[in-house]
Amino acid sequence: MADVQGYLSQVTGNNYIDEGLYGRYNVKRGLRNADGSGVLVGLTNVGEVHGYVMDEGEKIPVEGKLYYRGIDVEDIVAGAVSEGRYAFEETAYLLMFGRLPTADELARFGALLDESRSLPANFAEDSIMKAPSRDVMNKLGRSVLTLYSYDDDPDNNAPENVLRQCIELIARFPTIVAYSYMAKKHYYDHESLIIHLPPPGARSAEALLSMIRPDQQFSHLEAETLDLAMVLHAEHGGGNNSTFAVHLVSSADTDTYAAITTGINSLKGFKHGGASAKVMKMMEALKAHVAHWDEPGEVADYLAAILRGEAHDHSGLIYGQGHAVYTKSDPRTRLLRTKAGDLAETKGFTAEFNLYRLIERLAPEVFKKVKGTGKDMCANVDFYSGFVYQMLGIPPELYTPIFAISRVAGWCAHRMEEIVAGGKIIRPAYKCVRIRTPYLPMVERPAQ
Repeated sequence: MADVQGYLSQVTGNNYIDEGLYGRYNVKRGLRNADGSGVLVGLTNVGEVHGYVMDEGEKIPVEGKLYYRGIDVEDIVAGAVSEGRYAFEETAYLLMFGRLPTADELARFGALLDESRSLPANFAEDSIMKAPSRDVMNKLGRSVLTLYSYDDDPDNNAPENVLRQCIELIARFPTIVAYSYMAKKHYYDHESLIIHLPPPGARSAEALLSMIRPDQQFSHLEAETLDLAMVLHAEHGGGNNSTFAVHLVSSADTDTYAAITTGINSLKGFKHGGASAKVMKMMEALKAHVAHWDEPGEVADYLAAILRGEAHDHSGLIYGQGHAVYTKSDPRTRLLRTKAGDLAETKGFTAEFNLYRLIERLAPEVFKKVKGTGKDMCANVDFYSGFVYQMLGIPPELYTPIFAISRVAGWCAHRMEEIVAGGKIIRPAYKCVRIRTPYLPMVERPAQ
């Protein structure tokens, strides 16, 4: 690696770009406008994220709302709860087909997912067990790419063929994740290898819990809670990084397996799907350094130290606080917080739950004091999702994969939309700011 270190200064030096140039050329860094709003690059029928309104050029914060195909996600959850059923399959149907299913349609769709949940013959042995990974997201991405080889018609992007591929992927994600996790536990953590077949007739949340637990046992509250988390993570508009990535590569007319793997690769990043794990590490540090969890002053002091870059990972970030679109509140947080409170009472995590609530209340005040800004800021869904998974006994290495099991429904809906309504390859512009220089013959090149 010595040679790599020798080249490092050249690589970093030749890739430096003066910050002032971005303003000079009016570059929308991160595809964001100056006020933090996203640059409008497309239209969608799938999902809507609403966190502010524009009034005469001014960004006005409002309570957050999330809509799936025009329907408030809070109404979807409330409807399922009132009727005593899980909601993820209904949500996936809504996202894929654009309307809520009837009871018969939902039953048939659930049965279709159920019969598609098993992996192709020898896939688990040859693709997962013989090539395990210490990272489940890495293995999920590799497995989805490998499924291309098991498809008799992988490159056919006709809507009916892509729809088949999408339904199979939505069904198979829990199985791939569970088997990848069990392989990781065996080959890297040196534990016994326990593999369960997908339980027949189970919904997605039940199937995952059954396959990752040696005794296959779980309570209704546990499955109901996981189902809620999956509904809330299923879709978040076309502009989030992973969904935009799926749109981007789908516009190039690539195959479904490549497109969905692109979404997985994006979601794996700590600035996206890996954020809940960052929250959990921050919370462990906070609990270790704050003696009295119910004392606002002590908790606020530690949060201020985090913001100043003096505590935890010195990033200066309070993870789980703030969002690119939501300002006053994140609707997903409202729903998951309520379920987290119920779960905390039954699991003995009341003190931890109260700490989360206190941090949620204090963070905007601390941010204003340390940073000197009074912008509206709310806890995002990542703030509570890891805590919920912890109470469910789900290990941290599965937090982001569960996000993927949920979001694949949204990715597939957006891929279908790009195929049907896109038609033009996405090609934004980059301006080259390198000064043009003449080519030098070898003998004239100065020594470095």
